[in-house]
Amino acid sequence: MIQLGEYQLDCARFELLRDGKFLKVERKPIELLVLLTSREGQIVTRAEIAQRLWSSEVFVDTEHGINTAIAKLRHVLRDQADRPRFIQTVTGVRYRFIAPTTAVSPAQDPVPAALPVPHADTEPRPPAAAAPRRSYLRWYVVGGACVVVLALAGVMLHRPSQPAPSVTYTQLTDFTDSAVAPAVSPDGHMLAFIRGGTGFLSPDQIYVKLLPNGEATRLTNDPRPKYGLAFSPDGSQIAYTVLEASGFSTYVVSSLGGESRLLLNNAAGLVWLDSQRLLFSEIKTGIHLGVVNASPTRTDLHEIYLPAHQRAMAHNSVPSPDHAWALVVEMNGSGGWGQCRLVSLQGKAEPRSVGPAGACTSAGWSPEGRSMYFTAFIGDQSHVWQQRFPDGNPEQVSSGPTEESGLAVQPDGTLITSVGVHESSIWIHDPAGDRQLSSEGEVMSQPVFSSDGTTLFYLLRKQNSGVELWRTAVGSGQAEAVFPGISIVDFDISPDGKQVVYTATAKSGSTELWTAPLDRSQPAIKVGVPGALQPRFGMHGQILFQRAEGDANYLEQVSADGTHRSRVLSYPILHFRGISPGRRWAVVEVTEKSDKELPSDTAVPLDGGPARRLCQGYCDVDWSTTGKFLFVTVQIRSRTDPGRTLVIPIGPGESLSDLPPRGIAPLSEPSIVAGSRSIPRAGIALGEDPQHYAWVNTTIHRNLYSISLH
Repeated sequence: MIQLGEYQLDCARFELLRDGKFLKVERKPIELLVLLTSREGQIVTRAEIAQRLWSSEVFVDTEHGINTAIAKLRHVLRDQADRPRFIQTVTGVRYRFIAPTTAVSPAQDPVPAALPVPHADTEPRPPAAAAPRRSYLRWYVVGGACVVVLALAGVMLHRPSQPAPSVTYTQLTDFTDSAVAPAVSPDGHMLAFIRGGTGFLSPDQIYVKLLPNGEATRLTNDPRPKYGLAFSPDGSQIAYTVLEASGFSTYVVSSLGGESRLLLNNAAGLVWLDSQRLLFSEIKTGIHLGVVNASPTRTDLHEIYLPAHQRAMAHNSVPSPDHAWALVVEMNGSGGWGQCRLVSLQGKAEPRSVGPAGACTSAGWSPEGRSMYFTAFIGDQSHVWQQRFPDGNPEQVSSGPTEESGLAVQPDGTLITSVGVHESSIWIHDPAGDRQLSSEGEVMSQPVFSSDGTTLFYLLRKQNSGVELWRTAVGSGQAEAVFPGISIVDFDISPDGKQVVYTATAKSGSTELWTAPLDRSQPAIKVGVPGALQPRFGMHGQILFQRAEGDANYLEQVSADGTHRSRVLSYPILHFRGISPGRRWAVVEVTEKSDKELPSDTAVPLDGGPARRLCQGYCDVDWSTTGKFLFVTVQIRSRTDPGRTLVIPIGPGESLSDLPPRGIAPLSEPSIVAGSRSIPRAGIALGEDPQHYAWVNTTIHRNLYSISLH
């Protein structure tokens, strides 16, 4: 045990305590803390950290791994880089542990006698800079003891009685941005991927390379959102899904390069079962995606699986090697990723959930069909999981500060996934230019301006604290948690800036409504309504929200005291997107009666009158805090382009009369509505006017690695 101020570091158990209470810290940050404390007062280089912590795991992006581990240590130790108490950064590439440390004997479970245990100090030690040289020798002994404990723990964890797969990583790409969404040719010689973004509905381009060491070559010049890469049986073509105004379509491009061509309309996540049979998803109504199989000309079509909820989307499916089963990756009724499904392609069994109980984003099979693989979010990280077919228990394969996304399986059973990290921060633009507002942690929502424009509200996830509501003063950058320790799913601020309504997850797993004063002058009040989502204040103080009833979503309302609950709209919606500042318009995602186009964002007047279509297809729509401007994302962000937002002036009383009858089309120019202007950035939150806006800047750094399990 090493005492660090109010903290205790337990080398034997890789645990950190504060005042005797255990803190949740991952393994790599703890190992880094052991290294730094064993070298108290001395400089430790990043190269040494990489060698000591990742010596046999060179697959990890150690630069980002070190950054992440340092950030997590500073968070849990309540340390600050500019005013360090524990970890000092030296010239940006080296670190020094500067706090006094004390070796203490544990109260229970003493270290085995073979390990030297220093005696506890009886007086506080002077700062490390003034400590005599022999103190360093003592801490080398402590560090050595920790290393021995680490070795013994490793032996215990890998005994035959507790088998765990040994994992070997090999780096396949080396980009400074990211490589995602891998797909492997049937012979295992060729790798296709998307360079940039997250790999799902990305406007970035498809690349291909020969394995293992070929040069990456760009194949497409297609700006449409895309996902779901798959090779044809002979490896000559690569299919991919694009999102158009008419829905999802599958295009193919030669693996040698050339122009893309349409393969099938209304087809998503397409894969070949063989040269004469395809497995893909098609829209039934609205955006309800179900799995079918058919010939390349769409004849002899058989329906395989349709999720129960009308908003659910089976985006893609991965057939087993014997083509008897498929793993389905799907979105649930609220629009988030759900647990993966195992479905029978021959109709011999009911669909059931498989893999870890979390948000599953990709899946694959071992070549002989005995194992299923998944990438899934459990807690706040995405990792690779393995499960024996058909009834094994999910087992985590990868771990650490980096995350895995996307999955492909080579003919020899080696996995290929995208490994890396992403970082986010809030930036603001005003007449003085662009500047970053400090935010340590992962920003989980679009920022929202207060009505007076002085404060930004947003959801932030920090280690050990869940997703909390935070606010930052626009002028000073001072930030704080609004309700510390309360994990929140979604929120809205009242027009007068005094109240907040939010949803939180109850013990049952369902969300519930709560209200509370922003100044914390009174405790939060539980409104209830199990299953409520996207809460927003209405015109008369009531709370509007989305809720599933049966297989559909509805827009409902309830009084702040939990009474007078009713439907706002008699017909079902797909998604409740928001409400105007004057509370006149509710923006909902609905299906057109013709069913020939994707659902669109539509403004529904809450005080009566005709609805107005805002966009042609999907878009992000919101208002300025004054209600005088409407802004629409007309071009989403890509690897090389920050995207574009159209800012449209609207009439008095939030009038939308000047909008085109069919809504704003993608890539529209300002000339579409008189007085409009473009902002060269997508995904912004508008303040009082186009000169004041904020956005979440997310940096993604991922590369592709092969994973061998032994």
